[in-house]
Amino acid sequence: MFKNQTTVTEFILLGFGEFYKVQKLLFLTFLMVYVVTITGNILIFLLVVFEQHLHSPMYFFLANLSFLEACCSSNIFPRVLSALLTEDRRISFHSCFLQWYLFASLEAAECCLLCVMSYDRYLAICKPLYYVTLMKTSTCIHLAAVSWIIGFVTVIIIPALMLQLTFCSHNEMDHYFCDYFPLLKLSCSDTHLMETVAYFVAFVFTAPPFLLTLTSYAYIIAAIMKIPSTTGRQKAFSTCSSHLVVVSMFYGSLMIVYMIPNTMVKRNMQKFSSLLYTVLPPLANPFVYSLRNKEVKEALKKNIGRFIFLTKYI
Repeated sequence: MFKNQTTVTEFILLGFGEFYKVQKLLFLTFLMVYVVTITGNILIFLLVVFEQHLHSPMYFFLANLSFLEACCSSNIFPRVLSALLTEDRRISFHSCFLQWYLFASLEAAECCLLCVMSYDRYLAICKPLYYVTLMKTSTCIHLAAVSWIIGFVTVIIIPALMLQLTFCSHNEMDHYFCDYFPLLKLSCSDTHLMETVAYFVAFVFTAPPFLLTLTSYAYIIAAIMKIPSTTGRQKAFSTCSSHLVVVSMFYGSLMIVYMIPNTMVKRNMQKFSSLLYTVLPPLANPFVYSLRNKEVKEALKKNIGRFIFLTKYI
């Protein structure tokens, strides 16, 4: 059992305290974002589970991504909303570490999953003759499972090491959730080793997946440019470009926060960057990856119709 010697029993998340005049507006904004995020992602997950014609590798990975995004948002948003509404910014010591571990594990799993999804699209578009052979059901399950397992198993090493640090009297964290570097700043111990570990883990989970994702999309775009139909080429390019924008923003903001030394990044810049990877991808992914898709739209209309039909007899 890991034990840390500390006098701190709780942390105070200062959050968006500098915007104290618009706390209620921030609450309403984040509440709307959270509701849309959860609704969109859970809807996509349920559609893929219950609609037989959506049982394909692409939608299987999308269902995993949607479930992951719903979990990640539910780990962060309720505490933020509670702090904005009640102005109670306290969080217990162990709850803080648990929140960070869940957040980091889910983000690491998402890095792997996005890379897997780009590889799936690369095979489907650039190697269609081999796609059915390579992307079997068992292969898809293994790839998704490995993404989740790598995220949760690898990251657990870091909080185990962090619990060996000493935390003294200072317990005010200038952030809206329990994040890694804000936690380290509150420690009285020497944190150079922990910072080095963070940079290394961040590099492993962001740089290689991001480069592999870019490479996959480069091949995909090259294949798209060969499409004879101008309309088809523009539609496919529009879809790929929207995917790339969201993916680049996700990986890029993670790199800014976890791979650039704190001395080179201003505090507000880190806060803004963390908002990009905690708010934007979970909110945008259902619309970018799924709800623009014709098959998903038809499945959605079909199930909404069933729901309306059933409610008439309840």
